Amino acid sequence: MTDDKYPACPAPDPNPTRAKFTIPPGTIDSHAHIFGSPDAYPFSLARGYTPPEASLENYLKLHKALGGIDRAVLTQPSVYGTDNTCMLDVVDQMAGKFLAIVAVDASVTDQELEAFHERGARGARVNLVDKGGNPFENARAVQKFTERIKDLGWHLEVLIHVHEFDDLRATMNGMAVDVSFGHLGYMKTDNGIDRPGFQEFLHLMRDGNCWAKLTGTYRITTSPQTPYDDVAPFAKALIEANQDRIIWGTDWPHPAVKVSMPNDGALMDHLADWVPDADARKKILVDNPQQLYGFSPLS
Repeated sequence: MTDDKYPACPAPDPNPTRAKFTIPPGTIDSHAHIFGSPDAYPFSLARGYTPPEASLENYLKLHKALGGIDRAVLTQPSVYGTDNTCMLDVVDQMAGKFLAIVAVDASVTDQELEAFHERGARGARVNLVDKGGNPFENARAVQKFTERIKDLGWHLEVLIHVHEFDDLRATMNGMAVDVSFGHLGYMKTDNGIDRPGFQEFLHLMRDGNCWAKLTGTYRITTSPQTPYDDVAPFAKALIEANQDRIIWGTDWPHPAVKVSMPNDGALMDHLADWVPDADARKKILVDNPQQLYGFSPLS
């Protein structure tokens, strides 16, 4: 069903350009979504949008077109709520090349968590931004939940606006596991880099318990199309704060994008501008996500 309550999202650019730098072997796309047929994988009635169909086949074509991405981490989108079936079915097909970040609620059993782990889950997502994305009552409930995933070696992934979150540093440092932040902290650039909430985010990154994803730049820019020059200072500030805790992802197929649909090659090219050193890019594309998600090094 698609109507004003569930606005339809445009499809991604079908002709991604090749990245302008050499993608290192073992590169990991740390943030993407697969959307299957609604007949096979029904959407949540609590969702805020209706995504385009985005198949595994087209996602793999994207990785090849960009210049060769070997591995990926799929993140549970809000439109499926806590039904992780679509995502885990895809992970099952990829024989260890894909892992997953699931969405669950406080009622999930330890046995279910262990079963998710066996199928490739390596973290749990709490989305405070999109409708249907937050299954927990409050931050304390999330903290309590993180105690349960600690022994699995999981981390917590959050989608929040860092400048609107009270006690960000204390709350996130109080989690029992590491925390990963989507979309560079998800603060529009016109708030300014000196905004207290973003500065607190930088302090949090320096503390060493958190990770930042260089994803969804079109979600924080004020520019209608690439290049998003206004995003560069924020990305560089995060990288400078803790280069060992920075990862990257496509955010394909870019659901609910509010600006002109960007080309994935142009989005990946941002990395060449933000991180001109090839060894530093390898850390962000390969070494850091390999550590966070527990991928085995490529032989």
